[in-house]
Amino acid sequence: MSKDLIRTKDSKENIRLLLIGAGRAGSMLLRLFGNDLSLDIAGVADVNPDAPGLKIAREMGIPTCADYQKLLRDKHLDLIINVSGRREIQQDILANKPLNAEVIGGLSAKLFWTVLTEFRKKEIHEETFELMRMELERLSVGEFIVGRNPRMQEILELITKVAHTPTTVLIRGESGTGKELVARMIHRNSLQKEKPMVTVNCTALSAQLIESELFGYRKGAFTGATSDRTGLLELANDSTIFLDEIGDMPMEMQSKLLRFLQSGEVRAIGDTVTRTVKVRVIAATNRQLEEAMKTGEFRNDLFYRLNAFTIQMPPLRERSEDIPLLAFHFLKSAQAKVNKRVDQISPAALSALVHYPWPGNLRELENVIEDNSGGFMEMKAQVIDKFEYEAVCRYLTEQQGNVTRAADAANIPRRTFQRLMAKHKIDAELFR
Repeated sequence: MSKDLIRTKDSKENIRLLLIGAGRAGSMLLRLFGNDLSLDIAGVADVNPDAPGLKIAREMGIPTCADYQKLLRDKHLDLIINVSGRREIQQDILANKPLNAEVIGGLSAKLFWTVLTEFRKKEIHEETFELMRMELERLSVGEFIVGRNPRMQEILELITKVAHTPTTVLIRGESGTGKELVARMIHRNSLQKEKPMVTVNCTALSAQLIESELFGYRKGAFTGATSDRTGLLELANDSTIFLDEIGDMPMEMQSKLLRFLQSGEVRAIGDTVTRTVKVRVIAATNRQLEEAMKTGEFRNDLFYRLNAFTIQMPPLRERSEDIPLLAFHFLKSAQAKVNKRVDQISPAALSALVHYPWPGNLRELENVIEDNSGGFMEMKAQVIDKFEYEAVCRYLTEQQGNVTRAADAANIPRRTFQRLMAKHKIDAELFR
């Protein structure tokens, strides 16, 4: 059987294609078409010998040349795609192409390229999301995202070290840094994990209420005590109690908590019986307790009792390398809450997230993603607006309201800096 007969037979099954132009568009087309068995790529032409698509074609074993006219002589061509961007080449192809060959070029090639680019962007986003999902599985323990930050790796080691002991733990750090998550991690890995951890917010309760919550009361002990109530310390027997924002606990309760930590004994308000319980105490605070001790707002002896084992949580701005991972984690959580598939964060939005200082830490990042009902473009705009406002104010503060020096420090033209001031209604006089 002759080669011509074989080629004719194959041409009924495969599309024989010629690609003219091996720049960015041509390279992407080659990657897209290279593994398609229904396509037979006759050749790739480009006058630029360094065009990236030529190298790809040679690696794939596809003929290449600088003169596309040689390849036009192939009478078995079914399709010619011209992504050279040159009108004269398009006209020459139309004049000299094989009779039955279809041509994509000019505006049709531009449309083709636009659709392909969007397809590739979607593909990249999907690949990124899948990689992030795999990273989340590798760098997380339950809800606790360890990430790549060295300090978070150290914190995981500390959690592992202290979890199996009865030691009291103090978790310190700014609001929203994940202190309760650390407490839950410690409890989940403790010998008391079979019983639930009991949580108390010391900020939300007055001195009288927190005492009755922690120690319980007997019927008739005070107005409104219509029945006996077991205290949370007793309910947490053989388990863990988490005292959140311990730095805000009223002074009169601090002495009673200290006595409990020393003895393990609880006595309900209005009761004469003392009970001994075995409770693991984990406390957390965002306050500088050393300063609170100096001002008489926090007891020294209670601090030293709580400070037996301390974990210091870093603010989000000091673990910015983990922000993409955390953003995708919160994105997954938001999907479940709103029952809507959102699996993309654009590179520009992600960059804005990484460079924003996040004064509210993890809680603020989570809220931004969850509350952003308008999509990620709106989220990106919100984050950028906050960043711009705070950056302009910072530069003006540093330069005592001198706009020229502030613009120089920001490394942007003075006119651009003034536009940002006008956009955010910032008056330089306020910084002088």
